Amino acid sequence: MDERLRRWRMVLGGDADGTGCSLTGTDAQMDGALAALYDGGEGSAERSAGLGASAPRVARWLGDIRSYFPSTVVQVMQKDAVERLNLTRLLMEPEMLDAVEPDVHMVGTLLSLNRVMPEKARESARALVRKVVSELERKLVQKTKAAVTGALDRSARTHRPKRVADIDWDRTIRANLKNYLPERNTVIPSRLVGYGRRRRAVQREVVLCIDQSGSMAASVVYSSVFGAVLASMSSLRTSLVVFDTAVVDLTDQLHDPVELLFGTQLGGGTDINRAIAYSQGLITRPNDSIFILISDLYEGGVREEMLRRVAQMTAAGVQVIVLLALSDEGAPFYDHDNAAALAAMGVPAFACTPDAFPDLMAAAIERRDIGQWAERRLERAAT
Repeated sequence: MDERLRRWRMVLGGDADGTGCSLTGTDAQMDGALAALYDGGEGSAERSAGLGASAPRVARWLGDIRSYFPSTVVQVMQKDAVERLNLTRLLMEPEMLDAVEPDVHMVGTLLSLNRVMPEKARESARALVRKVVSELERKLVQKTKAAVTGALDRSARTHRPKRVADIDWDRTIRANLKNYLPERNTVIPSRLVGYGRRRRAVQREVVLCIDQSGSMAASVVYSSVFGAVLASMSSLRTSLVVFDTAVVDLTDQLHDPVELLFGTQLGGGTDINRAIAYSQGLITRPNDSIFILISDLYEGGVREEMLRRVAQMTAAGVQVIVLLALSDEGAPFYDHDNAAALAAMGVPAFACTPDAFPDLMAAAIERRDIGQWAERRLERAAT
């Protein structure tokens, strides 16, 4: 068979009439798996291959697509299956969960079903969530700790080192190159650059305040993992708060991000003002505190009060950062008026990818201009 015709036959689906080509063997099986999901039109409940409402049948289909397609394609097909075939109910079946390729989006879907999921299915869901969380931690822990530790060290630099061992000779020499004496082939340092003494006490307070609305599912997953990583660092005092119309403090669960995630409840309304009010009470050292609000900014509470509280925090010295999303999908729909109002107060709102979050934390610890940091990230992404 001509390879081009074969590829077109796989893309077009249906029978062989359009291309004059028939599929056999593995190609036919792949075509059947695709037809089960995509034939019949967007939103149609009927599919030619008939996944129907049988959990075992869907589980077999999930196993098939994992053997035919790479994991990135499998994840897209799983997401489409949940949306197009209304598989939400079937996701509560353990045999189906065992066949699912774990990813952040599937975790978000399972968390939204957490309160109605049977106990038997919940154990399978917990295992799937733990697998995703473990993989994220493996990717993110080292970079996050390195970025934060480096930023804390840099922020503790001093121009009056008390011991010779505390002098950063490389930076000292560069800072005094103008004092180079050619005849002596040496630099006379008029200004020393050194390391501040490493402190064991908490150096920064970090409050993560996370919107639980349905559109923020991926952000909740990533935030919980980052929260657990930051909480493991003794130089930081990390708190994590989730909210809808109510506020829940999950700080005591930061040691186990899986349990933390199952303590969230995706969906519902939004009262950002109430969440910020609670978070203000967690901040004891404003000048050494970083408050990170992760939300689409659709406020169901009192908008004016929300903006007033943000202004209070920044005036007190708190480093306030607003992330419209912490995910790989870019910025979701968000309230542009509230984002503009925050920007006018010197608090830019922007989306952040998980791989950029460690660098964002480093910039915040060093009290760099977060707006400029975000702009540079956008410029690099565009080039």
